[in-house]
Amino acid sequence: MTQDLPSENVPRRLWTPTNPQATQMEKFRLFVNQKLGKTYANYEELYAWSCSNISDFWSAVWEYTGIIASIPYTQVVDESLKVSDLPEWFQGTRLNYAENLLWRQDDKVAIISTGEKREPSFLTYKELYAQVQVYAGALRKLGVTQGDRVVGYIPNCPEAIIAMLATASLGAIWSSTSPDFGISGVLDRFSQIKPKVLFSVNAIVYNGKVYDHQEKLRQVAEELDDLVATVLIPFVPSHPMEVQSLRKGVSLEEFLEKSDNAPLTFAQLPFDHPLFILFSSGTTGKPKCIVHRAGGMLIQHKKEHVIHGNLGENDVFFQYTTTGWMMWNWLVAGLSFGCTIVLYDGSPFKPGPEALWEMVDTYGITAFGTSAKYIQSLQDVNFKPNEHYKLSTLHSLYSTGSPLKPESFDYVYNCIKSDLCLGSITGGTDICSLFAGANTAASVYRGEIQTRCLGMAIEAWDGPEKPVFGQSGDLVCVKAFPCMPVYFWNDEDGSKYKGAYFDNYDGVWYHGDFVSINPVTGGVVMLGRSDGTLNPAGIRFGSAEIYNIVDNFNEIEDSLVVGQKQDVDERVVLFLKMAPGCEFNEDLVSRLKLKIRQQLSARHVPAIFLATPEIPHTIAVKRIISGQKYIPSGTLANPECLQFYYNLPELLQ
Repeated sequence: MTQDLPSENVPRRLWTPTNPQATQMEKFRLFVNQKLGKTYANYEELYAWSCSNISDFWSAVWEYTGIIASIPYTQVVDESLKVSDLPEWFQGTRLNYAENLLWRQDDKVAIISTGEKREPSFLTYKELYAQVQVYAGALRKLGVTQGDRVVGYIPNCPEAIIAMLATASLGAIWSSTSPDFGISGVLDRFSQIKPKVLFSVNAIVYNGKVYDHQEKLRQVAEELDDLVATVLIPFVPSHPMEVQSLRKGVSLEEFLEKSDNAPLTFAQLPFDHPLFILFSSGTTGKPKCIVHRAGGMLIQHKKEHVIHGNLGENDVFFQYTTTGWMMWNWLVAGLSFGCTIVLYDGSPFKPGPEALWEMVDTYGITAFGTSAKYIQSLQDVNFKPNEHYKLSTLHSLYSTGSPLKPESFDYVYNCIKSDLCLGSITGGTDICSLFAGANTAASVYRGEIQTRCLGMAIEAWDGPEKPVFGQSGDLVCVKAFPCMPVYFWNDEDGSKYKGAYFDNYDGVWYHGDFVSINPVTGGVVMLGRSDGTLNPAGIRFGSAEIYNIVDNFNEIEDSLVVGQKQDVDERVVLFLKMAPGCEFNEDLVSRLKLKIRQQLSARHVPAIFLATPEIPHTIAVKRIISGQKYIPSGTLANPECLQFYYNLPELLQ
């Protein structure tokens, strides 16, 4: 809840909606007031109610967003149960995720697909429905049924969405990784879930080059014993197709020719029926297989897009993502409210930094999703989209993947567009959705995520049952929510699940993020991962605080800050990768120390500064922080760099 505090606690306001009454958030508030006889006057009151009356709230979201179900629910949730009891949701109902995304069957464009060296393609809702029908019939002919796993080692293309929807229509489970994953990284994931069908492509295009994908695919398929088909899609038509080299190989054309062509039907399933399997990063062992429920994904994503994002059927929604990131699942959910979604596969900087922004004017994109890293990269090359494009249709910009620096907020409003809702958003693979994000009916403050999302009872805890405001703490969620994983795959006794989220604090969800909640604005500041929380001399602070300063030094290309445990304390170590032509020296270290001391405090200054040839990153471009001696190389984009970090003499002292 917000409260009156001195003005120095309020960051600079960068944007205020001109007509908040016209937003879906305000309409939803009035809907709740009328339906339940309430008098909630603002978002803060609505949020507090949504977290203290979770059955009434999620029932209202169900009705407001128009969930399609063949049988109504008898109970939303047992509110006497704790989060850690993993309660059942919307008992008694029967629905299908794919049916809720395919309710339109008209000539409106559902999917625009483009990318490097690719002509754009357009798929209407009518065409999408027809193609899902054929795919579903072909999967059925292969014996795919409820609970089977169908996977994609596949780029961000319409075929991935069609295959996913066909899978969901049958009640089977979909999982995907992107072609940039290495063989071991894919097998670490798919070998655990034993897929029956694998969709993939002959080649991909990235950074201006064509890369054959079939040798990697061949090695992956050889190790998946339960496969009945490896379906090869001619993603790069000019590249050879080597179907015969693949175990159980079949071309997409041959696969579809075997369809039974029966009318498309939708298996009517419980709300908690498995829909997706997503994977943890795998930095401390084999990736955990996180199983998400169909109903949870549907209602949560509709809440986020429709109510929080103010999106509707007239919007054109773009999110730069791969199929290996939860943002792909989040993007596809745009079909549930009938908008047009835009897919892009390839480098966002080919032929130049204008690559994605040209699409805004060409396709009339209204909501543009990307990563904080991408926005920083635009800043680094001083590219200003508003000097090259009109961007007249754009009303929302989403940033995620890592904390968005305050300076990047300035860049967005100065160099992209002054009148848009900048939704810095945060959640994760674990919930395949958001804990905090955009609110188009509220102001944007510099450096802050706008709000805690409705129904997500998150707090910052500085110890068990010690919520704090205006200071840093662990992000916890104290009430159950429907997008919690239904279970982990191969975790029969639930010990891995409980260990992942409920070992740190009894009875509440521990997410592993380090945050601060502003008591004045209600905004959230991401300070990094809790496993990246630094604690020298008992003073806890987030790694993002250091990165925000280091990233302003042009001579530094990349960095990694970690805490090194010692006998009774911890010291902070800062690794620096220098930009080409720049030198690591004492002058740089002195300037860094001074800036950190001035902007943060003396206790934030790292004890050791070291130059490094490379910073380890996951394929999703996230810095690696691991307490383990060795990190599985299949998880990394640059595994060869790890050798440098073993037995550094400076860290043995």
